[in-house]
Amino acid sequence: MIDHTHDVEATSWVADGSGTNDFPIQNLPWGVCSKHGIVVAIGDQAVVLRSALDQNKLQFADDITLALRASDLNDFMSLGQEIWTLVRHALFELLRGEPVPEILCLQSELRLVMPAKIGDYTDFYAARNHATNVGKMFRPDGDPLMPNYLHLPVGYHGRASSVVITGTEITRPHGQLKPDEGDPIFAPCKLLDYELEFGAFIGCGNTMGERITMDDAMEHLFGIVILNDWSARDVQKWEYQPLGPFNAKNFASTISPWIVTIDALAPFRKNGPARLDSDPPLLEYLQPVTEDVLDVNCSVSISSATMRSDDVEATQLTKSSLSNLTWSFAQMLAHHTSTGCPMNSGDLIGSGTISGETKDSRGCLLELTWRGTEPLDLPDGTQRRFLQDGDELTIEAWCESDSATRIGFGSCTGRILPA
Repeated sequence: MIDHTHDVEATSWVADGSGTNDFPIQNLPWGVCSKHGIVVAIGDQAVVLRSALDQNKLQFADDITLALRASDLNDFMSLGQEIWTLVRHALFELLRGEPVPEILCLQSELRLVMPAKIGDYTDFYAARNHATNVGKMFRPDGDPLMPNYLHLPVGYHGRASSVVITGTEITRPHGQLKPDEGDPIFAPCKLLDYELEFGAFIGCGNTMGERITMDDAMEHLFGIVILNDWSARDVQKWEYQPLGPFNAKNFASTISPWIVTIDALAPFRKNGPARLDSDPPLLEYLQPVTEDVLDVNCSVSISSATMRSDDVEATQLTKSSLSNLTWSFAQMLAHHTSTGCPMNSGDLIGSGTISGETKDSRGCLLELTWRGTEPLDLPDGTQRRFLQDGDELTIEAWCESDSATRIGFGSCTGRILPA
């Protein structure tokens, strides 16, 4: 719901907290740092919740106070949307009032860690353009989309233990590979890829046997992070039949550290997702009832080790939008729990690779280079079909509108180390 915290005229006493960077007062994303616990970004600084509570600059009921003093966001997220909004409003008023610089610390001095304990992680395959491109590559003589694709959000259970925070170095995985000729071998992955995605953190969950319906699915989502689901394409090609991704996806998935809340994203929600006239009708339990689409812009850039040593600017690979999803996070959650599957606070659901209709909006190298047949040229004179050791990927995301203040997500970065 859009309210006074989205007012484009609102300003903060915090330097750079008034719309000049990713974190104006209209945003207020949540994170966790190793020293101070829970923090909220504003400008180039962050509110330390424990300090604000100790100095009585924020006052809440005991259960809220205990949750805000915790070392992760799980307890706070479990309190539900009314409490999230209550605390957002209190922070907004604090940052508009009399200056209290002693509750702040510089973001540059923070060692940000995982914002929540992720009990379970599910990754979806929710962008039709990506699924269509992949289908054309591997099934050129048939329908690129599988028969179920337009009827339900397809997903698989990922590996929560390998979700890591931005800046974590990614070791090239080993795997069982199948050469075109001969028997399988065990060797380092040769076709390492990135996937441009977003992840949604579950706030309050549901009990076993209970469904989360489309009427209130968005109220169960606390917020959104950037997600890079690193993928070993050659491992995946050999192993995925008949049960889908396994070791090709379990070695690392990187997320950005700041959770941009659903409250902050209210001005950037749209109806949808769009479907074609020829698409089959949705079953009732997946019919959108609110503005479920999040209009978030995103870009991916790459820099090689040589480019960084020569101080050459990173090269943009992809520019896309979260609104390219065919299935919304609300539909993913409604389908995930349609069996009564219990979701818990801190669980993460991934969007799957986000690709648009144009080549420069494709969300992974598999698509951008069309399985390596159309290599990309980098400024250092090298080409990329897939990622090489030393490559660094950075994903950035932001929302902007004529009627709202621009807000951002920060960045999500990872560098490839040799096997």
